[in-house]
Amino acid sequence: MDAAPSHETIGRLSRYRRLLTQRLESGSESIYSHELAAVAGVSAAQVRRDMMSVGANGSPISGYDIAALIACVGAELDDPNGARAALVGVGNLGRSILTFFQGRRPNLSIVAAFDAAAAKAGRVICGCRCYLMDDLPKIVAEEKITVGVIAVPQTSAQAVASSLEDAGVRGILNFAPATLQVGPGTFEEDIDMTMALERVAYFAGRNS
Repeated sequence: MDAAPSHETIGRLSRYRRLLTQRLESGSESIYSHELAAVAGVSAAQVRRDMMSVGANGSPISGYDIAALIACVGAELDDPNGARAALVGVGNLGRSILTFFQGRRPNLSIVAAFDAAAAKAGRVICGCRCYLMDDLPKIVAEEKITVGVIAVPQTSAQAVASSLEDAGVRGILNFAPATLQVGPGTFEEDIDMTMALERVAYFAGRNS
């Protein structure tokens, strides 16, 4: 059995697809490995290795066919049955996330949102039906949800993560500034915008 791609490889493939899609939308039909490497911030050799890993072949003369390359990357990244996600926390951040993801990836969609506020239950917010947290286990099962997105305050994040795991969710994207404890069968990734902004501010100060 082939080893699963590393976290870093998946990250690069996702970046390639975004860049390739932009290139295709601009009217280009082909791209060379060194061109993709330049915009992706990696070496041309790394691009070629990554493309070989997903079964994509290029030509020294014409490069890679962009549409075919996107298809190869998508075959590696995407669940053929589609991935369905739930968002927990329909505040300002949660609404922004719903708006951003709406229609962006047909095979990766947020199909339900949850919030502790009763006033939001039963409403369609930013194109997504909102439910109370008490309904989470039932909706996760009915909608076959496998991914959870956490956009709640720090104090509530761990309880939400535990509720998602208990309901059968095995992938969590956490926007709360909290270190979560999840089981070994759950993949969890943190998006800490405060830390990212601090890094940018630090290097901006050093470069000014």
